[in-house]
Amino acid sequence: METLYHTITTSASPKLRLPRNDNVHRRLLRFRHGFSSLNLGTLRSQRNSSGFFKVECSQQSSKNCIDFSDPDWKSKFQQDFERRFNIPHITDTFPDAHSFPSTFCLRMRTPVTEDFAEGYPSDEEWHGYINNNDRVLLKVIHYSSPTSAGAECIDPNCTWVEQWVHRAGPREKIYFKPEEVKAAIVTCGGLCPGLNDVIRQIVITLEIYGVKNIVGIPFGYRGFSDKGLAEMPLSRKVVQNIHLSGGSLLGVSRGGPSVSDIVTSMEERGINMLFVLGGNGTHAGANAIHNECRKRKLKVAVVGVPKTIDNDILLMDKTFGFDTAVEEAQRAINSAYIEAHSAYHGIGVVKLMGRSSGFIAMQSSLASGQVDICLIPEVPFNLHGPHGVLRHLKYLIETKGSAVVCVAEGAGQNLVEKTNATDASGNIVLGDIGVRIQQETKKYFKEIGIPADVKYIDPTYMIRACRANASDGILCTVLGQNAVHGAFAGYSGITVGICNTHYVYFPIPEVISHPREVDPNSRMWHRCLTSTGQPDFI
Repeated sequence: METLYHTITTSASPKLRLPRNDNVHRRLLRFRHGFSSLNLGTLRSQRNSSGFFKVECSQQSSKNCIDFSDPDWKSKFQQDFERRFNIPHITDTFPDAHSFPSTFCLRMRTPVTEDFAEGYPSDEEWHGYINNNDRVLLKVIHYSSPTSAGAECIDPNCTWVEQWVHRAGPREKIYFKPEEVKAAIVTCGGLCPGLNDVIRQIVITLEIYGVKNIVGIPFGYRGFSDKGLAEMPLSRKVVQNIHLSGGSLLGVSRGGPSVSDIVTSMEERGINMLFVLGGNGTHAGANAIHNECRKRKLKVAVVGVPKTIDNDILLMDKTFGFDTAVEEAQRAINSAYIEAHSAYHGIGVVKLMGRSSGFIAMQSSLASGQVDICLIPEVPFNLHGPHGVLRHLKYLIETKGSAVVCVAEGAGQNLVEKTNATDASGNIVLGDIGVRIQQETKKYFKEIGIPADVKYIDPTYMIRACRANASDGILCTVLGQNAVHGAFAGYSGITVGICNTHYVYFPIPEVISHPREVDPNSRMWHRCLTSTGQPDFI
């Protein structure tokens, strides 16, 4: 069995290879929730005589090709979409698995006891359950042209294709008896505001179902193999106030043992519900654990809760911790503004998190209204030259007297020395673009004989270590509750998220094929540019 390190660094599906010089084609096929998740392999789009794009693919993926000249391509696309977004269920492996009336009911006449596992806690019917056939629309905008701002089209004509995903929430029938459940919670990767909020709600909801045996796995996946790390018993009493502080009650770490060793440890501990809180890499590990459990014919529910302040998980409106990160970043940006505004020819540089996605930098710049230049990984830029960042800084100093730059940590990596190192999760250790901008700015203004007072602020760990704000607190609460509802409903290999303001279940492979990125042609990025007034830096 491959190691967990290998599992979490392997993409679930290949990206599309698009012609770099064709922006229209790029925007057309940028609809990753359609093609790139189809596992089509290497695609080439060519315009044929009829004006349609005929999608060709490698021999290995010929079964899944879509030819737009086929009059039935739309129905075939929908069928394939429904197949890919059909969330795994316990009955896929255990067709004869028994279901039971749900023990989750908010119309309770008596306190929860061990005697209610076979029936409702109330003699009245409760209409608070979600039907298994309830669906949420994945996309709500009907674009009329692939050249429309932010367009996500499937075919050249931007044909409207309905794509429905599973609604999250409690089901009327459950597939685990609460008294037989041992639930485990694990938090992996780096810290993120809201981890304790999610842990707390998972525990509280499990207890409402009637689960008595709940444990926390310390320090990520490492806790499954390190004999010196004992699992932590959890209850409402233990978690009651943990949401009032940042960090993770259970601790976090990167990497871990092999998937086979993790599942073996779960077997030995008697764990049959696993809740995994983490980002793309952690979810890849969770999906591998789910597959290994199915391979071994284990009745185990593995449910993920997406955790990343970068907001880079596909298909979701946002991930928990993001709103808090944007709010906390305001302090750093405001400090940079005050420093710059108060100094003679002051320049404030703020570096925010965002390895491959610039959502924090973009939204923080929009929220502050004090940023003159926002630099993100998705939009290339030059420091030097007539159209470079430094030339624009000179213009700002001459016209405004000060300037504020907000840069995402993954931006401009072509301008810094590569480290050729990776962390325990397999992520490339990034060069420090913030320090590079600071150094080059000082050097540039010294060379042109203009005094400049450059201040650099890096609030990275201050942002991710704080407690969740009210908005994230609500999101974490609902995500934690729905994770438990999904596990008791018999689903496994899923993650819970918010889509078009509704909470849904996604199959894990569909959200981890690659990081979600800012679309440079999106309205939100255009709004950011309108706010900063910055030009192109190429």
